[in-house]
Amino acid sequence: MVTFVTITSALDLSMKFPTPWRSISAGTSARVRVAWASLVKRIRIVTPDEAGSTLAALVRRHHESLSWSRAQRLCENGQVLVDGAPLTDPAFRLSEGQEIRIEPSRPRDREPAAVIEFEDTHVVVVDKPVGVSSVPYERRERGTEMDRNREAWRRRGLRAAARAPLFVVHRIDKETSGLTIFARTKTAERSLARQFREHTIERTYLTVTHGGLRSQRLESRLVSNRGDGLRGSTRRPGEGKRAVTHVEVVERLVGATLSRVSLETGRTHQIRIHLAEAGHPIVGDRVYIRDFVARGGTPIASSRLLLHAATLAFEHPVSGRPVALAAPLPQDFLIELDRLRSVTRPG
Repeated sequence: MVTFVTITSALDLSMKFPTPWRSISAGTSARVRVAWASLVKRIRIVTPDEAGSTLAALVRRHHESLSWSRAQRLCENGQVLVDGAPLTDPAFRLSEGQEIRIEPSRPRDREPAAVIEFEDTHVVVVDKPVGVSSVPYERRERGTEMDRNREAWRRRGLRAAARAPLFVVHRIDKETSGLTIFARTKTAERSLARQFREHTIERTYLTVTHGGLRSQRLESRLVSNRGDGLRGSTRRPGEGKRAVTHVEVVERLVGATLSRVSLETGRTHQIRIHLAEAGHPIVGDRVYIRDFVARGGTPIASSRLLLHAATLAFEHPVSGRPVALAAPLPQDFLIELDRLRSVTRPG
């Protein structure tokens, strides 16, 4: 089902007409109005076969004249609406039935500001939303958590802080929400890096996995390529880095399990890999789901990866005092969790 509305915009004009149309004088306004009125943009209702596509991919799929970079910018500028609200993550995974609308003439959204949970002159801890990179991974990548930090300080009039360097001591995946820490001084960077290296920083995550996961300790040696292009565990002597994950079941759902996970080590994608290799991939994971599907499993649909960095505890790098922080589950995670809780058991 597709509904149509008419939206006119300068972007439509620049895409559909050659250069002379882009510089418009008052004498040509009548022709412009006719041209603009002839342009039709669609409100898309996501179909079953489109579910799981990224927002930018769906935009470009239905507007082939758009380049990838233009489709991504439309999303980042808040000019693509999902169910009536702007969504600025081009990589957001869509669900069946969601309504997608492009409004290129909509004013660009102001740069979002970080949600700061703790800060002083040495450290800042933020609650990162899903879909935001901790740091830039690509050239000219905008809207990272570092950018959002600086925007938060600018809004408070702290221009010197917004211009000062931030030092990366760890990061969480773009698809993961929750607490992440940055150092604001070299002294703090060295201390926090040591704490992460010695595994004295305490971190717990909340996650929802497929199936009936049990409380357990998972240990393996992780490599960047297990042989099929994916990160994973190896049994080959002398290879990989030791990784230890502790799992504690919090709530059993129909076909899924809510668990609290703590890290003894902090390897890339460690939680996602260990849970997938245990036969219980995280709901919403589109990378480490391959083996589960190959064994005949059916992935549970989700608009996001259900993994949230819920707590963070460390020794302050200068004062030595303990700092313990917690971030509640975000709304998009709660919506998916409530949906799973509403599923009734057969019989």
